[in-house]
Amino acid sequence: MNMKVDLPNKIEPLELHAEWRAADVADASQWTYRLTDSDVRELDAALKYAKARTNDVLDITRELFPLPTLAAQIDKIEDELINGRGFKLISGVPVERYSDADASAIYWGIGMHLGNPWPQNKHGHLLGDVTDQGKSYGDPNSRGNEIGRVAFPYHTDGSDLVGLFCLRKAKSGGLSTVANSVRIHNEMARKRPDLAALLYQPVIYDFRGEEPPGGKPYYELPIYSRNADRIFVRYIRSYIDSARRHADVPTLSRAYVEAFDMIDDMAHNPDFNVFMDLQPGDMQFVNNYHVLHARTAYDDYPEPNRKRFLKRLWLETRKLKDRPMYFQLESSPKGWWASKGRTKAS
Repeated sequence: MNMKVDLPNKIEPLELHAEWRAADVADASQWTYRLTDSDVRELDAALKYAKARTNDVLDITRELFPLPTLAAQIDKIEDELINGRGFKLISGVPVERYSDADASAIYWGIGMHLGNPWPQNKHGHLLGDVTDQGKSYGDPNSRGNEIGRVAFPYHTDGSDLVGLFCLRKAKSGGLSTVANSVRIHNEMARKRPDLAALLYQPVIYDFRGEEPPGGKPYYELPIYSRNADRIFVRYIRSYIDSARRHADVPTLSRAYVEAFDMIDDMAHNPDFNVFMDLQPGDMQFVNNYHVLHARTAYDDYPEPNRKRFLKRLWLETRKLKDRPMYFQLESSPKGWWASKGRTKAS
């Protein structure tokens, strides 16, 4: 491996304030902000203001989506994401009143108050579609938002924050679940510091067809990184496993497999996770460094206009001033995506 990383002098638990057990988050009201009638009127006014000034949702900035009172609440949500339990639900957007485009513009506007947009793929998509696009989980070049019906394993995405906005839910199933990766790291540091230390070393991930022109089809990144007293986590086991398809990528050692199995076992432990049945009008936001997320399998409606449909945002939080270089957009292995321009998913 060629990537150089700063290894911690000591493997130890970090950010104890951000650890939680399922019992700590059993009360959904603790992590749900229900929009008030006044909030919805403010969103309506912001939507009207933005549409009078641009017909491109990607041109909507914080300034073009003014939220005189709700902005303070969103700021608290961002703080909770970065410095608290790492996930939050905003509920109560009356999506039945809006077209998909207007509802998506409201979601984008709230997102711009939470952070700066981060491209989600090599096409520069900033507002992604999460729906069954006929891609197979076995396709090594498929991406998660394109695959329907099957369950998704616990993983992180490539940005500081990831958001999902439910426009239409599945006929059955499709629950979203989050697991506390801070506690997973800390339990590993307490019980198997040898495995935790291994995961501070770079691991090879598959680009899955999204590498820079002329570049290698894989990249390196550690699972765990420490910056001052913060833990940064990047874990996508399916991308790690599929990287082995490339001839020059070595087979994973038994120790790595044991470490990944330990992460997966803890993520699936009911004491480490919480499930959410997102309803139309719900927005879920997650800190990728503190929370792993997954999805259960689902059955969908046959009618195209009734199929499960969510919008996705990747965001760079403005509250996190210092981070490892490879978690900065331009310096990350996928930083070249930022040069592709700003586009919506089609």
